[in-house]
Amino acid sequence: MHLVPAARADRRIIDGHRVCDAIAAIGEPARVRTWADRFSLLSDPGRLALLLALHQAGPLAVSDLAVATGMNDPAVSQALRLLRAAGAVAGEKEGRVVRYRVVDPLVADLLKHCATGTD
Repeated sequence: MHLVPAARADRRIIDGHRVCDAIAAIGEPARVRTWADRFSLLSDPGRLALLLALHQAGPLAVSDLAVATGMNDPAVSQALRLLRAAGAVAGEKEGRVVRYRVVDPLVADLLKHCATGTD
């Protein structure tokens, strides 16, 4: 029970080795927060639809994403602003058109599972 923090050491433990395994699996709180933030990006159906479209079709402009997802242009722009701030997507300007693509490799891996239907 070497991984049990001192603040929790006085609690009743049934399977000490499993508790230590669970604590090790959880890891650092900052890492858990990072993954929770990443999953929160995917929890919104609109953002997930945008990410899936970008992942499968490659770089797309806001208006094209709006048509593909059934969202309106301002909603797509707002969602992309959040995704860009989180580092999940990036835009590349070509003249007056900005095309967005998925740049976070961990998000791309998660999208592969969504796209293939792997449950």
